[in-house]
Amino acid sequence: MKAPQRMRPGAFKACSMSLLILLTATHAATASAGAREQAKRIHDRIAGVPPSASVLDTMEGHITDGNAIRAAELAMDDPAFYDATLKNFAAPWTNEAMTPFVPLNDYSATVIGMVRDGEDFRKILYDDVLYVGNSGLGLPAYSTSNNNHYEELEESGAPLKDSLRPVTQSSVNGLPASATAGVITSRAAARAFFSAGTNRAMFRFTLINHMCSDLEQVADVSLPPDRIRQDVSRSPGGDSRVFLNNCVGCHTGMDPMTQAFAYYDYEYNPDSDPDGALGRLVYNTVNDPETGSLVQGKYLINSTTFEPGYVTPDDSWDNYWRQGVNRRLGWDGNLPGSGNGAKSLGREWAHSEAFAECQVKKVFRNVCLRQPSDSDDHNQVKAMVTSFKNTGFDLKQVFAESAVYCAGE
Repeated sequence: MKAPQRMRPGAFKACSMSLLILLTATHAATASAGAREQAKRIHDRIAGVPPSASVLDTMEGHITDGNAIRAAELAMDDPAFYDATLKNFAAPWTNEAMTPFVPLNDYSATVIGMVRDGEDFRKILYDDVLYVGNSGLGLPAYSTSNNNHYEELEESGAPLKDSLRPVTQSSVNGLPASATAGVITSRAAARAFFSAGTNRAMFRFTLINHMCSDLEQVADVSLPPDRIRQDVSRSPGGDSRVFLNNCVGCHTGMDPMTQAFAYYDYEYNPDSDPDGALGRLVYNTVNDPETGSLVQGKYLINSTTFEPGYVTPDDSWDNYWRQGVNRRLGWDGNLPGSGNGAKSLGREWAHSEAFAECQVKKVFRNVCLRQPSDSDDHNQVKAMVTSFKNTGFDLKQVFAESAVYCAGE
């Protein structure tokens, strides 16, 4: 079985050298921008809309008084921060095309709600939580087989700032609480990354979206290949060197961790519903007839490619990346580096240094409209990672600090 088609997430590159020069020059001029101009830029970058005159006056006063963070927090009170900025921030994580032009769904709504509520953002990958629309809005109930609840919420025009509430995910999607893993087990993520295939797509796109690395960036050919599944040829094109020098690099780390998803699938009818719009996330609680265990039958796809390969017996996983070059991802020494199921794997990822740094870099790029480029930028990112941790992983703090830093651009 081929790995999911590689996609590169670098979507915010400079259009030309002249634009890069302009951005560098304006960044250097941050200190020269007046308080009112900085206030307007902070609001524009955070909310995407201009502030009212009274809000602008108040923000200017905060900046003049040396409290620019308070000005940024005021900008985040604008409903547009939730309806547009955060929705477009999270939407690309919910689909393989990585496009923001998709309807609101349970994945993006949960990101928006957790940011609004100042929750520990690490829980996005392992908590028993989803955000749904408030009762009283006349919305259809959350459904495991369609996205109508969220599409009608978005079409209603009700501000998301006031219209989302948290519920336990297990109470609406039928998963055991122990099998919930934040947005990993949202319906939107399941449709995008658990449908068909071998569940490696969920691994890859969570890595891209929440660790800011694609597979080639974490490839390590030095690790043992004992957990690589049967569907991976050991001599592609008749040349075993391709396997040893290329395939091994990704699969030695990916396959032992993707085992955490062994009980999950996304079921739909490809004939009547080719896009899976009416499909649903399923989780095996009784033995699968194809495997004779709780492991989904998809884990036996192309099992004759290399029959001596690894046969998945359960959902136990191990993080081989705690050894070798990927120790640099900063794994939490208080966690065991192994476990069962998506929840414990989500915690393993979310408690890494790479996760914290990735969130900060994504917000910086979203607010400053560019990647960190010079030493000042990289020092700012480091400082914001520390602040992110010290504020209980509250992502709003990162938005505020990024907007203040780039206020003069």
